[in-house]
Amino acid sequence: MGVLSALLILALLVVVHEAGHFLAAVCQGIRVTSFNVGFGPALLQKQRNGVLYALRLIPLGGFVAFPEDEPDNDIDPRDPDLLKNRPLSQRGLVIAAGVIANVILAWVVLVGQGLVVGIPSGFSATGGVLVTGVQPQQAAARAGLEPGDTLIGLNGQPLGGGSTAVQTLVDAVKSSPSQELQVEIKRQGETLSVPMIPADLGGSGRIGAQLQPAGVENFRRPANPLEVISRANRDFAAIWTRTIDGFWTLITNFGETASQVSGPVKIVEMGAQLAEQGGSSLFLFTALISINLAVLNALPLPMLDGGQFVLLLIEGLRGRPLPERIQMAFMQSGLVLLLGLSAVLIVKDTSQLSLVRQLMGN
Repeated sequence: MGVLSALLILALLVVVHEAGHFLAAVCQGIRVTSFNVGFGPALLQKQRNGVLYALRLIPLGGFVAFPEDEPDNDIDPRDPDLLKNRPLSQRGLVIAAGVIANVILAWVVLVGQGLVVGIPSGFSATGGVLVTGVQPQQAAARAGLEPGDTLIGLNGQPLGGGSTAVQTLVDAVKSSPSQELQVEIKRQGETLSVPMIPADLGGSGRIGAQLQPAGVENFRRPANPLEVISRANRDFAAIWTRTIDGFWTLITNFGETASQVSGPVKIVEMGAQLAEQGGSSLFLFTALISINLAVLNALPLPMLDGGQFVLLLIEGLRGRPLPERIQMAFMQSGLVLLLGLSAVLIVKDTSQLSLVRQLMGN
């Protein structure tokens, strides 16, 4: 059920993104050929008002097709309703609308969290530190830590609970590069004791794990709609800031952060784990992935909305489009890059996916 929920959320985010492009075009009277969810052969399709709506076999993405994308169309190339014949401002709105749609969706989801789940009203710590994520080939992974583990002791001493326990553990890790720490783990009712050696990162220890206090977050009914909106604005700003910081760190320090990048398989696994937790987790997951999708598509890379926008800006500065062969080379290089990156991430994630290993009997 958790995996299905995560897949449905990812499909929703794709539909909303492509719907942004589609609505921006249709509302301006621009011709659209088809609205597609997924790639590959069509499983379901329906023609309506001259637009083909299709659900396709591979649900990793989607696209809106315009007559210019089909060389065998019989529409006059000078037709003013073709996207390529519209002013730069209208084409820019169509390109940007997917990113805008994902940003709006993230905010709406956070508002929905306040209405459905409620407003956070404190945290009931149950003791220990919860492991919510483990980076491959890092100290935590080598020690055998897994998402869902609860760390309850360190070097023979109990960790306690709440944010104090997290800080105690973090401080111990940072001050112990290349030194063995004995951690006590509670996993599915069983208590384990394992050695863990933090990596030395510039004189500071690091284990490559995401941690949070173990316990239950409490919620209350909002006092009024303004409180819901205020909380949504605060959460949205926090997620947006962390996402931008994360992308900036990845770009400026790629060598050390590349191993932390996750592909679609890992994202589904993370979403499935959050779906099992219930409460606000799934709302936050949806908002987080939606904002990440918006920021990713805004990057000035070929095949992404940001890359299309760069071509549009160059056209505006030159007063005419770049030669078609240059545009094709730009887009084709982006296609190879994205397909290669997707393949690497899928293989990498699948090899790390604990669920897959269990199903294979390992």
